[in-house]
Parts: sequence; C-alpha cells; structure tokens
Amino acid sequence: MTKITVLGASGQIAQLAEKLFLKDNNNELVLFLRHPQKLNQSELDKRREKIIVGDASKLAELLPAIQGADIVYANLAGSNIEDQAKTVVKAMDEAGVKRLIWISSLGVYDEVPGKFGEWNKNILGSYLTTYRAAADQVTTSNLDYTIIRPAWLTNKDEVDYEMTKGANTPFKGTEVSRLSVASYVNDLVENPSKDIQANVGLNKPNTDGDKPAWY
Repeated sequence: MTKITVLGASGQIAQLAEKLFLKDNNNELVLFLRHPQKLNQSELDKRREKIIVGDASKLAELLPAIQGADIVYANLAGSNIEDQAKTVVKAMDEAGVKRLIWISSLGVYDEVPGKFGEWNKNILGSYLTTYRAAADQVTTSNLDYTIIRPAWLTNKDEVDYEMTKGANTPFKGTEVSRLSVASYVNDLVENPSKDIQANVGLNKPNTDGDKPAWY
C-alpha cells in the first residue's frame, strides 16, 4: 500500500485529487484538515480513508498525520502559510518522510511576464510575498519536493495543461482547470520519482492574454 497524507483535504483541488488517488486500490489516504464537516463523510471509503483533524502550523497536531506516510500532498492556504510550511518540513524531517507535493501560486517568483504579470501582481498583492516565503521553506529543505504553481483556476471538466519548469522560466497562459492540477498531482503520486526538486508552472495551452478570459 502507498500511504498519502493530504494536508488541507477539504480544498477543491484536493478533493478532486483524492478521487483520483482512490482509483488505485493500493492507495490509502490520511485526510488532514481543520474542519471535517467540509467533507462529505458519507462518501468516504472507511477502509482506505482516515480523517485527522488539526492545524498544519502546529507540530503536535500535524506529526501523527505524517508519520508512516509515503507521500505528503499539501493543499494549504491562509495568511500563516509560511508557518505551515515550516511545520510541514519539520514534521516530515522528524517522521523520516521525504516526498512532498506543494501547491503554491503563479507569480511568487515574479515570473509572469507582460500585462498579465502586472495584473496578477496587482490583484494578488502581498499574497505573493507570503506564498513565496512558504515556497522558500520548501525549496531550502532536504525534501524531495515538487512545487506546483497553477494559473488562475477554473472548474472546467477538462484535463488540458502544459508545464513551465523552473522558477525563473516565464509563465505561460492565464488559466488552468482544477481537474488538470489534480491530474498532475495524481501523476506525481503514480510516479513519485518524477519532477523531484522541480518548480512547475501549470497552465492551459493557448490561454495567453492580459488577464483570464472571464475577467
């Protein structure tokens, strides 16, 4: 069995990814979150999904969820995201777990060019600084991480994405579906040696513009 700990398990991308993980009968999930009522517990596979309630910024609450895991997938958010990142790294080090998949944001490296980059920076503001600080906690660790920086997210029922690898590689496109991000996360779970210590931008091809189409 492969044990996957999902941090922020009630997030929209996380819930899509969890469904993909469960298609492989060899996967079992630990769902770590602060508000379990956000999950439809009647749909959980009690044999292969376990809920642990806690705060990712608190080591004593996080460590039991990470111990024994093969892969940690972090779908975390919040103004204290840097503290959460520090605690995740520390907990993984203490538990002897190496593989981390970390969701971040486009623009944290000022890698979005042109008018879209200016628009994105204006909209997200200090959020980018906070999420960059969190990403730095991950990238300066000794973990086998993959940082994922999605474009602006849609709920389109499609898997259609391309990647830009490297923090300094100019970002492409303006949007990507949550299902596309979940699919890439599942690909990393299926192939855990893929894109180790990679920093990956995800976007839907041919969506370049000054801002996402729906704005």
